[in-house]
Amino acid sequence: MTPQNASAAPVATTVTLLGQITDLHIREPGRLAYGRIDTAPYLARAVASVLRLPQQPDAIVLTGDLTDFGREAEYAHLARLLAPLPMPLYLLPGNHDEREQMRRSFPDHTYLGTDGPVRYSVRVGALRLVALDTAVAGASHGELDDAQLDWLEGTLAACRGEPVVIAMHHPPFSTLIGHMDRIGLLQGRDRLEAIVRQHPNVERIVCGHLHRAIDVRFGGTIASTSPAPGHQVRLDLAPDAASAWTLEPPGYRLHAWTSEQRLVTHLAMSGEFEGPYPFHENGALID
Repeated sequence: MTPQNASAAPVATTVTLLGQITDLHIREPGRLAYGRIDTAPYLARAVASVLRLPQQPDAIVLTGDLTDFGREAEYAHLARLLAPLPMPLYLLPGNHDEREQMRRSFPDHTYLGTDGPVRYSVRVGALRLVALDTAVAGASHGELDDAQLDWLEGTLAACRGEPVVIAMHHPPFSTLIGHMDRIGLLQGRDRLEAIVRQHPNVERIVCGHLHRAIDVRFGGTIASTSPAPGHQVRLDLAPDAASAWTLEPPGYRLHAWTSEQRLVTHLAMSGEFEGPYPFHENGALID
């Protein structure tokens, strides 16, 4: 660390803080995801971690697979687990969700619309959050059809000059985790990349689905995925690797728009850890 008496560069301040939680896979109380893991305590731990942050997010986007089977009882359990969060929450379906049940279970979330794919554009502080629904009913892979991409093109044209974060469930890039790429975004990624490339104000594309932190250049910006609050997909880059998950440390993302007009993304771990401890005491490094 830099000693306290060293000259310091000007420090940017946070203007807007957008949290991202993804792939919650909540089951009914007492039911286990994949027959092995109770995901609810992991989400409760992530919620508690967010509430301990020194700077609270202005909003949180939840990028899909909110439940495991899209059942009414699962969404009711999810709502109870998310209730301690005081900031606005923006939901997106993933391939494990059922969008119509999601709409019925969260009727006050009017941005979800009333039919068809979920898509919305909302202001979060200084940021514009634009959400796309990549889920395909009854399938694990994702798609973006021309209607969705036409809407995106018009939406981005209407918010030129605003810093934009695009949220979606399936990432629009190959991750090298073969079994996940086979159920990735299988339609629309080329046109999506061409559209994004025309809009340099798109600061980030934030995705779920992978249960891992991955960052890729895409369309002149950065596309990323986030860890899950509970289980993670095993890191195995063999094309024929078996589909498997692990209990690696869970986490979430924080996307901070700063006074320097930059989006700075942090990877935060869920849980409670020792510290913080000072690096300095009375102006001197601690020996």
